[in-house]
Amino acid sequence: MNLIRGLLTIILISFGLCLSAQKQFNVLLVTTTRGWHHESVHYGVVAMEQLAIKHNFGLTLFEDPASFTDKNLEKYQVVLFLNTTGDIFDSAQQKVMERFIRSGKGFVGIHSASDTEYDWDWYNKLVGRMFHIHPVIQTARLKVLDGTFPGLNGFANGKLWTDEWYEFGPEKIQGLNYVLGVDETSYNPKVQWGDKKGEGMGALHPVSWYHNYDGGRSFYTALGHLPAIYSDPVFLDHVFAGIRWAATGKK
Repeated sequence: MNLIRGLLTIILISFGLCLSAQKQFNVLLVTTTRGWHHESVHYGVVAMEQLAIKHNFGLTLFEDPASFTDKNLEKYQVVLFLNTTGDIFDSAQQKVMERFIRSGKGFVGIHSASDTEYDWDWYNKLVGRMFHIHPVIQTARLKVLDGTFPGLNGFANGKLWTDEWYEFGPEKIQGLNYVLGVDETSYNPKVQWGDKKGEGMGALHPVSWYHNYDGGRSFYTALGHLPAIYSDPVFLDHVFAGIRWAATGKK
């Protein structure tokens, strides 16, 4: 009898460990930079690790470029670019990424993911719009543009937010669904870097959007420049909603 009880205990413990090891989906986190390096990257990695624990999804930090292959990406549902900059993938890796999305998988871009891979036209369309310029960091009022998308409750009623307000170039593809914007009347959007000028984007200045693209899904948020943002539950709820949609297609 004791032997049977012992065996049952082992089976139940093993079953529990198996269940605890199961994740609802897996995310590959990319933080590679070939240009400006954001101080907030470290804070972002820690925040994504905590988010993965809280919401029971797998998270792997991308460190070995040789591992970015079709085979190794099979176990992931999302590739997340966190404050990446510049040309970070070679042509072979770009093709792997394209096949990943075409297989029905997802992409999430945070902040300077739109300041990455300008010469890769497919990626430009994946993100939707690319970074053009930004003024000095300021506090401004946010606007919820699509209340049907999850993770936006904390931004209601013109929430004040301090960040680096990106001005974007034109849409690279039709069908972008804007979920969050910034009120340009609440800050000064004008800036000049040499010959490059920023005058703002007008009444519609989006900072977050999502869309279906090339068989898969893409979510982007321009928020996330300052380190302190990555300890803000409002921002983390926003990011998780995007990750979950990119991974599963569920809102």
